[in-house]
Amino acid sequence: MSDSPPVGVLALQGDVAEHLRMLAAAGARPVAVRRPDELEQVDGLVVPGGESTTMWRLATAFELMEPVRKRIGGGLPVFGSCAGMIMLADRLLDGVGGQQTFGGIDMTVRRNAFGRQVDSFEADIRLRDVAEPPRPPFHAVFIRAPWVEQIGTGAEVLGTDAATGRIVAVRQGSLLATSFHPELSDDARVHRLFVDIVRDSR
Repeated sequence: MSDSPPVGVLALQGDVAEHLRMLAAAGARPVAVRRPDELEQVDGLVVPGGESTTMWRLATAFELMEPVRKRIGGGLPVFGSCAGMIMLADRLLDGVGGQQTFGGIDMTVRRNAFGRQVDSFEADIRLRDVAEPPRPPFHAVFIRAPWVEQIGTGAEVLGTDAATGRIVAVRQGSLLATSFHPELSDDARVHRLFVDIVRDSR
């Protein structure tokens, strides 16, 4: 079995190229996913940063909402950054009318919680599960970012924002989500963690 698992990036909208690049750096074989048949060929999936309402509408138009939900239910490892975190939330606050998510992580996420585009910022975040001594903080980029209001018993907090105390990284089994955009940095530790999750799930 190859040690470079095929990991898809939902390629409907958002930071697709950036995630493809980081997955390659993390040792995966990146694949752009736009159709249900492409989804079936991957061992893991990244839902990128972008705009969550647009992503939901495009996933509906491309008939990917139910296939993604089905594969999540079947144990597919999925990582969502920013808008991807919103798409993995079981519960959503401040969404548009009728907005749906893929779900999978027992958490309540507030959309655009950190503010508008002009309120974007960067911060150093200490993350569990991305050890790699000497464990420097992860320099995180937040753009119109959500935060996690609440997690259920099945989810665990991997990181919080030091300034606000808000939850910005969560894991539940083979599902991973961050408020920030690790794909916009040169630090591949979050992507390596996810690729390791994919390998372990095979």
